[in-house]
Amino acid sequence: MILETLSAMRDIGRLHDIASILIKYGFGDLVRRLGLEPALEKAGRVLNWNQFELLLKLEPPERVRRALEEMGPTFIKFGQILATRVDLFGPEWIEEFEKLHDRVPPLPFELLRSQIEEDLGCSVDEAFLNFDTTAIAAASIAQVHKAILKDGRAIILKIRRPGIRSTIEADIRLLERLISIIEHEIPDTRHFHPQEVLRNFKVSLRNELDLLSEARNTERAANNFKNNTNILVPKIFWQYSCERMIVQEHMEGIPGHDISRLDNLGFDRKNLAQLGADAVLKMVLIDGFFHADPHPGNFIFVYPNKLAFIDFGMVGTLSELRRDQIIEMLNSIVARDASNMVEVLLDWTDEAPNSTERLVSEVSMFVDKYHGVALKQLRLVNILGEMTALIRDNRLILPADLTMLFKTLITLEGMGRQIDPDFDIVTQIGPLLVQATMARHSPEVMVARAQRSAGNLISVLLAAPQDLRRLMRRIRAGTIKVSVDIRDLARFGSIVDRAASRLTIGMVTASLIIGSSIVMTVSGGPKLFGLPALGVLGFITAGVGASWLMMSIWKTSRLEENNEP
Repeated sequence: MILETLSAMRDIGRLHDIASILIKYGFGDLVRRLGLEPALEKAGRVLNWNQFELLLKLEPPERVRRALEEMGPTFIKFGQILATRVDLFGPEWIEEFEKLHDRVPPLPFELLRSQIEEDLGCSVDEAFLNFDTTAIAAASIAQVHKAILKDGRAIILKIRRPGIRSTIEADIRLLERLISIIEHEIPDTRHFHPQEVLRNFKVSLRNELDLLSEARNTERAANNFKNNTNILVPKIFWQYSCERMIVQEHMEGIPGHDISRLDNLGFDRKNLAQLGADAVLKMVLIDGFFHADPHPGNFIFVYPNKLAFIDFGMVGTLSELRRDQIIEMLNSIVARDASNMVEVLLDWTDEAPNSTERLVSEVSMFVDKYHGVALKQLRLVNILGEMTALIRDNRLILPADLTMLFKTLITLEGMGRQIDPDFDIVTQIGPLLVQATMARHSPEVMVARAQRSAGNLISVLLAAPQDLRRLMRRIRAGTIKVSVDIRDLARFGSIVDRAASRLTIGMVTASLIIGSSIVMTVSGGPKLFGLPALGVLGFITAGVGASWLMMSIWKTSRLEENNEP
């Protein structure tokens, strides 16, 4: 309790800011449940209530998006993570979350100078031949500057904003409390594993705060494309990089959002679209490590017809098992094997659907809908959209790595069509799917898997005697405990207890009626209304007991009709 109080006092300023924004967008009840009544009262006196009335006319997804934007970087990034959860939110929510932009005015260079020089171990003038003090890009966590090394090489410095870590950590604590309250007040939300979503978000955000993590991601991607001269990844200058600053090669070319210039400069747009798609699909199906934010700002077109990937702050990873499942899923769609597709879907979730038969039927209709359709007529965004709708309707929850992958593929298709209106990602997937399937069943891979399986089996067999000895020792010591979990046992116990109470009251009521009848036949003693007083009191008490018994039975029947425990 003391620690919670101290934490609340530490974050009181931020609490007030967030409470004001939530009230402004019509979430005052949530503020009360957060325990922020003083902030609620104070904010209510200073807010523009005319504007408040207008905001309440907005649809809920837009109100939530605007509130997240005003609450700052942590909540914007949380909304961007929610934009990947196509298995949890409908299209109208995803569309609003996608509008969240992490753009803020850059800090003046003088506010960064001392931190930069502390990280460099020398002055800016000593480290660089030239340093552009005007930022070329700025976001909530970091901003970007251009510079030239002493040897003449052009570089980019990504510099973390001073003090941003403490602000984000305070926001994470508030998010944790908010998620706990939502789970408590709305039990149905537990099905969507909000704590797991928050855990993934915290890991992602803390990795983004550590710029060395981005540097490692960049170098890993560069190594994966070292044999492809058409895909470029910036070189990292490790001697200048640290947790708060990353220094990398400057990629000269046309930014991905300036597609109109490609034709004038002689770029082959069709080739660029294929090049980018092949690169991302290779990352997904072959490498299991992919750029998770392939929007136009993270592409640079380099003459002649080369493509550079930048900003590896958000990446996705896929285990070998997950890649095998994705390949199995794609092959199931091609082969119209609905039952196998259902098995893959169930492998992806840890909860059974409401009805497996219904799921199989809906998957069969989904597969039949796209079977035989010409590849050029297929749109991946439609396929994935219908698949995620099917998943939501059957209350299945996808793992975080898959939701990020789905979002990446949808973004990639949109980007490809901007570059080349005739771009067809489904056709692009075909050759890589064949390659990945062949690689999955190649002799080398099968031998490696057999060796791993044999090694695991040998390890289990060798450890069996020692494990058996430990088990026998615990049995002799009496430390083995067996727990039996019977579903609805608490409810069953409540029913038994209720029945016993009713039986007891019924027996007492019957005894009172019989005893009072006998007392009524006895003359003498105190009178009440001309009748023996004890007999009258006994009948009144019996009447009260009978009334309670009837009310209890009536209330129970009403609850059962409403399917309430």
